[in-house]
Amino acid sequence: MTANATCFDQPVPALYAASVPVLVAVLDRMAATLARAGRELDAERLEAALALRPAPAMLPAARHVATAAQFTLRIAWPLAGLRPPELRGGFDAPGLAGRIASARGHLESLPSGLFEGAETRLVRFQAGFADLELPGLAYLHEFGLPNLYFHQAMVHVALKQAGVDLGKADFDGKHEYPKAFSLD
Repeated sequence: MTANATCFDQPVPALYAASVPVLVAVLDRMAATLARAGRELDAERLEAALALRPAPAMLPAARHVATAAQFTLRIAWPLAGLRPPELRGGFDAPGLAGRIASARGHLESLPSGLFEGAETRLVRFQAGFADLELPGLAYLHEFGLPNLYFHQAMVHVALKQAGVDLGKADFDGKHEYPKAFSLD
């Protein structure tokens, strides 16, 4: 099954169209969020912000960035029938930016043709301590994307708590509000 979306005028498999462009967009939003934090916070405050935990007993923001970047590959590669590459890099701002860029590069190099039949391809994976198996469509929508958005949201919350002027438009890149707008 192919989607109406095309890549260089060639039809692409539906699950490629539903995953890879979305994953790249999330990486782009996280890169923009980190860049904004870098503009608004000095180096010391930025590193402190990346060490913030959105709530007690949660991972710090830097780990959420790294996890989200890795998760994009953990979603796409099994859908393509492959084992995902492991991202490496530091947990400081430059290291995290490198992880995001590396994940983006990996996604952009993934051939769309590998996604043929991905809707029904069984994906075996761990979710915490649970060993699970889902068909590709369910894996993407019930596990992959919700987990990716969770980690993206935790980065957003931690950086906002650190004083970075972030809003919904920064999270999804779609919303637009006047500068002084408030929902209060």
